[in-house]
Amino acid sequence: MRNYIIADNQELTRYALENLLEKDKENVVYRAYDRAGLVALLKEHESAVVLLDYTLFDFADEDQLLIIAERFGLSEWILISDELTRQFIRRVVYSSHQFSVVLKDSPLGEIREALNAVGRHTRYLSQRVLETIITHQQEDEAPSILTETETEIVKAIAQGKTTKEIAAERFSSIHTITTHRKNIFRKLGINTAHEVVKYALRAGLIDPSEFYI
Repeated sequence: MRNYIIADNQELTRYALENLLEKDKENVVYRAYDRAGLVALLKEHESAVVLLDYTLFDFADEDQLLIIAERFGLSEWILISDELTRQFIRRVVYSSHQFSVVLKDSPLGEIREALNAVGRHTRYLSQRVLETIITHQQEDEAPSILTETETEIVKAIAQGKTTKEIAAERFSSIHTITTHRKNIFRKLGINTAHEVVKYALRAGLIDPSEFYI
């Protein structure tokens, strides 16, 4: 028997993962909806496999993730997210062998391979993740603060679009866009949409002639 904890707040993905895991009748699948719930489940099942969408969960930064993984050293983790920055991937992968990484738009075969590998207590990194890790960076290259999706949402916020409008344009839920907004504000160290506009102007994401700050 193997215990799995699905820590993914995207309902469709959570449903798909549950169905994939429950095909093996020996698997026991639990759900975690926030960091506190995840820790509580890990206390009961210390050697569980955690399937985590880091970008949509309530981790303040990768340090919190690494601390929890270290605390529960028998656990294994499969990170399944839409976008992970190069900086994040390299840090997590180099910090602990507990982490496997695939992307949400990866072929289903890669998800299965990741599950099979972790079932053998072997780490799995998808092809695109491997390419990200081995890509040589220039010494003076500045690490990306925002993901591509977050950058697009910054542009939309700066253009005065509401969360509901952004969600509709991106075919996403309001919850997903709200989570992205929180992550953007945290990463940029800001608290208001007005400050988002200022950032977008400084970063050259929008045309200054359209705004007065």
